[in-house]
Amino acid sequence: MKYLGNVDFLKSQTAINFTGFVFISITFFYLGKHWSDGSRQLIFFSRQFPSDTIASSPSIAISPNLNKDFNISALINTSEPETQPKPDASVKTSPEIKSYGIVDENGTMSDEFEIGEFDPDLVDNWGNGTEIEAEAEKEDFRFTFRVKKFGLCEESMREYIPCLDNVVAIKRLKSTERGERFERHCPEAGKRLNCLVPAPKGYRTPIPWPRSRNEVWFNNVPHTRLVDDKGGQNWISRKGKDKFMFRGGGTQFIHGADQYLDQISKMVPEITFGRHIRVVLDVGCGVASFGAYLLQRNVITMSIAPKDVHENQIQFALERGVPAMVAAFATHRLLYPSQAFDMIHCSRCRINWTRDDGILLLEVNRMLRAGGYFAWAAQPVYKHEEVLEEQWEEMFNLTTRLCWNLVKKEGYIAIWQKPFNNTCYLSREAGTNPPLCDPDDDPDNVWYVDLKACISQLPENGYGANVAPWPARLQTPPDRLQSIQIDSYIARKELFGAESKYWNEIVASYVRALHWKKFKLRNILDMRAGFGGFAAALIDNRLDAWVLNVVPISGPNTLPVIYDRGLIGVMHDWCEPFDTYPRTYDLLHAAGLFSIERKRCNMSMIMLEMDRILRPGGRVYIRDSLDVMDELQEIAKAMGWHPALRDTSEGPHASYRILICDKRLRCG
Repeated sequence: MKYLGNVDFLKSQTAINFTGFVFISITFFYLGKHWSDGSRQLIFFSRQFPSDTIASSPSIAISPNLNKDFNISALINTSEPETQPKPDASVKTSPEIKSYGIVDENGTMSDEFEIGEFDPDLVDNWGNGTEIEAEAEKEDFRFTFRVKKFGLCEESMREYIPCLDNVVAIKRLKSTERGERFERHCPEAGKRLNCLVPAPKGYRTPIPWPRSRNEVWFNNVPHTRLVDDKGGQNWISRKGKDKFMFRGGGTQFIHGADQYLDQISKMVPEITFGRHIRVVLDVGCGVASFGAYLLQRNVITMSIAPKDVHENQIQFALERGVPAMVAAFATHRLLYPSQAFDMIHCSRCRINWTRDDGILLLEVNRMLRAGGYFAWAAQPVYKHEEVLEEQWEEMFNLTTRLCWNLVKKEGYIAIWQKPFNNTCYLSREAGTNPPLCDPDDDPDNVWYVDLKACISQLPENGYGANVAPWPARLQTPPDRLQSIQIDSYIARKELFGAESKYWNEIVASYVRALHWKKFKLRNILDMRAGFGGFAAALIDNRLDAWVLNVVPISGPNTLPVIYDRGLIGVMHDWCEPFDTYPRTYDLLHAAGLFSIERKRCNMSMIMLEMDRILRPGGRVYIRDSLDVMDELQEIAKAMGWHPALRDTSEGPHASYRILICDKRLRCG
């Protein structure tokens, strides 16, 4: 009976459920043990598609087949090749969208992204050889060549300025008595720079501003001639073995530039630095201490000097973080517009202003703003030797015929003021020299234009004379905006304002997302400046940097507007090299440059020139059309730059991109 009771229990529902549970557990345990062999973990990605109606963030799930091994050899037919079905031509597939920016939570592209830190002290082992690849086009039986890697130039070229160091062209000059050898003589096509200019041995990341005003690394500009020649005048001195020191002195102001500037302000109280005097030209600047100390008075100075016996003076100025260019008063107009400078200064600049009927002083007159000042500190002003007194008499007579007013002569400084209008010019006696220039002469036409021994008349409408005081003039549309030859579908003032707003928003995003204030940017070149909106935006965003605004000859001449805003700039043709030393700039900015200049210039030559003038550790921002980016990236990589392509805030469908490149220190 007991046995029969047990049989009835086994037939009960509880026993059946228990037996089924045990059987299933043993089965799963056996299968799990059988398929487990330590195989790799499989991961599946879930993604929201455009058709999804519920927004969800991307998620990651672990495959249920984790640690399982499958034998799928039986499923593969090895006797027949694998074939893929032909795509249905009637089904349209959307093109692949390459995204180089950051998508925000709303699915739109934004410039507000963060990037990793960049170490400017990183060194690339680059080597010296140039590598070239040949590509054959079978249909046309043609070969094309591209440079896969540019090699380093010879060590002797580490300070090479192509258009000023063209020894072959200089030897061919018929005459050099007027300074022709200091002017531009660019290499012929086929003989231009095709390698990467090396840095000096021991080169270091430049000392940041404002410390760099007073000291720079010796190995960055390893030249001691100025120390030997000018050390006693407080120009420059050595500090140990690794630094140069700058005491702020000059030949005519050995006690310091600050005291000298105070003296000028006391002589002429109307010279209010940082208000009505904002943009200054310093001729024969030495190591640019005059301009360096004006910066703290809200004055920006273009310091110029030729590459002469003191050939590294401009290089020292740039290493200090002071605006400077290699330029000379010789036979051509300087590359600045008419009425550019509120004040022009010459302290022992060794220029004979009265030669050739005063043609050099007439160039000063062209560039000096109506009502502007010319300050001359030189021996003829204060010494009473017979020869020097004759030189003063010649200078005084010439300036009188130019209608300049000698405002003050005190100690070793004489200061003149240019007239505000043409009244004095038109009231001179007939036959007075120098004559007025022809009415059809354009005083703003400067690219390879000869000097003219005539007086450039001032505009009858007063354009250029009535600029607002600083800092209001930075955002005030100047009168000369109306004289710029441009095709404008909207009012010029609205165009001016739109450009300013555009760059202010972009620079603000650079400062916020790309941490520009951490980069210690100081020397900046805007390669296609327009009205100077990019430079103005840097000032508005309080970056302690200066910008040289370049206006290419291929576009409208907007330089007068740039100077009327209280900024500095220069005319240039990017098909030719630029007149500055290697390793001048911390940042090169080019907006819309290559899509225009590629029609007339070799893009590789422009990029090689950019590499020459960019400091190791420097950066390049190219904002241009998408169709030039592939070529620019190839060139950048061939030069050893580290490029990254990003979308603009308009998103991946926009026709423009931003190419950001880092240059590292290269060693052979």
